[in-house]
Amino acid sequence: MTEFPGDPSDARIGAAAGPRGGRGAQQRGGRSTYHHGDLAAALVEGTLDLIAQGGLAAFSVAALARRLGVSSAAPYRHFPDRESLLAAAALRAAGQLTERMAAAAAGADPADPVERLAATAGAYTRFVIERRAGLDLLFNPELPAERHPELAAATRALLDLLLPLLLAVPTVATYRQALVLFERHLAQAHGHAVFHLDGVFAPHDHDAERSVAAAIATTRSLVAGHAATP
Repeated sequence: MTEFPGDPSDARIGAAAGPRGGRGAQQRGGRSTYHHGDLAAALVEGTLDLIAQGGLAAFSVAALARRLGVSSAAPYRHFPDRESLLAAAALRAAGQLTERMAAAAAGADPADPVERLAATAGAYTRFVIERRAGLDLLFNPELPAERHPELAAATRALLDLLLPLLLAVPTVATYRQALVLFERHLAQAHGHAVFHLDGVFAPHDHDAERSVAAAIATTRSLVAGHAATP
């Protein structure tokens, strides 16, 4: 089972995020061109845009520089290497993802903890379908935890968001039970997004909305199954 450092009583709900803004980048025919502004933020947002279009394989610093219309050396004035830029993008994506999931939970019936939890599954699946960036980016082997503790903090922020929702489920009595459900909840939400992106559902005319709905329904089923487990 995944281990998360610290006592749950120390939880702080919040999303870690990288540089914001990117007002210096403008879209032209699907291509961003950089105009004087915050290049560091534009590089982070451009990295996420490249990943959203073609997955992590589509990302390179050279492709990003071309996309923004800057020299191939310009990104390295803000980030020393590919890894540091990718880490900043992962941190930004983690913040966006946590914000999306928090908004989904807030928009569900406040009196129904299962529906609030299920809504976060739908938000996770939708975000990964749109941005191709989820826990797989946070735990990317190119970003080892010992060099990027900020990504561990971002993962903790996600747990801090979900833990109160998990513990509010009537059949969840302990922190350990909450962690087990946490893993299953995110695993199925991520799986629905990956199946959609990989075209597994395409022969069944399974669009993004159906994938999101399936993730929501699966969390409901997980909670029901958890209740039935002695």
